[in-house]
Amino acid sequence: MAKLPSGVQTLFIGIDGGGTKCRASIMTEDLQVLGTGVGGPANPFQGVQQAKDSIRTAAELALIDAGLPPSAISGLIAGAGLAGVNVPSLYDVMSAWDHPFKEMHLTTDLHIACLGAHNRDEGAVMICGTGSCGYSFVNNESLFIGGHGFPIGDKGSGAWMGLEAIQAVLLASDDLGPRTSLSQSIGEFLQAEGMMIVDRMFGARQGDYAKFAIFVVDAADAGDAVAINIVKEGAAYMSGVARKLWATTPGRMSIIGGLAPRLIPWMDKDMADNLSPVLYQPEFGAVYFAKQALRTAKNNNDQLSATL
Repeated sequence: MAKLPSGVQTLFIGIDGGGTKCRASIMTEDLQVLGTGVGGPANPFQGVQQAKDSIRTAAELALIDAGLPPSAISGLIAGAGLAGVNVPSLYDVMSAWDHPFKEMHLTTDLHIACLGAHNRDEGAVMICGTGSCGYSFVNNESLFIGGHGFPIGDKGSGAWMGLEAIQAVLLASDDLGPRTSLSQSIGEFLQAEGMMIVDRMFGARQGDYAKFAIFVVDAADAGDAVAINIVKEGAAYMSGVARKLWATTPGRMSIIGGLAPRLIPWMDKDMADNLSPVLYQPEFGAVYFAKQALRTAKNNNDQLSATL
């Protein structure tokens, strides 16, 4: 077992659960990272049991990385930000989970991303990775934009780009759409063309479609007209999200996610220029949130004691 830093009694675990993976980091109260683990998808919209299993796996791997025994999981205070829990019914389901932690304080992945990005309560953040959405918190008021889930939402995201690309390739294969270099890159990746692509993609999920986003942005940068139209449409959507968030006067605004660096050059310049670098990753924001919850509970208890 690893020797904990002198004086450490309380350990936190920050959990960032998205549609592709779940990342968990065990930290001291002063945010010293002791260990990190990564599990599978943790968006309950895609499967509640899968989300629970991914969180537990990420936590167990973080314990191993920290040199702590499996039993230590019951002493961790968890801050968890999950994609999908902006849907009230899913929030209720995950809140009712008989989780393995000492405590679990649940919020959205957007909220912890915002707290981490700015290291303060107020700010705005956009996520542009497997999925897409926007969030601001100003003057104790939250604004959520998007986050409707794939395939009915998440425009501008990797999954959305991948779906658009597959559709464009199939149209081209039927001579009903313009030719595109995506036919070759995606065809080689899938080892398929025409109806065989349909066969390969049968039962594909959000993360499977997101794998094609890199082909789309690469092709757009190389001048492919079909790819350019896809990227421009996605970037215009994210620029619109940014504009609505910036109107709430958040002070700072950031964009995170695997696709973000490639999409920023295609966004409206005035919005791209308003983006600030991320200060901390979402797992830190999750611990920030858990510590906030503990302080609030303590203050409420102190006030209650004073009235007795």
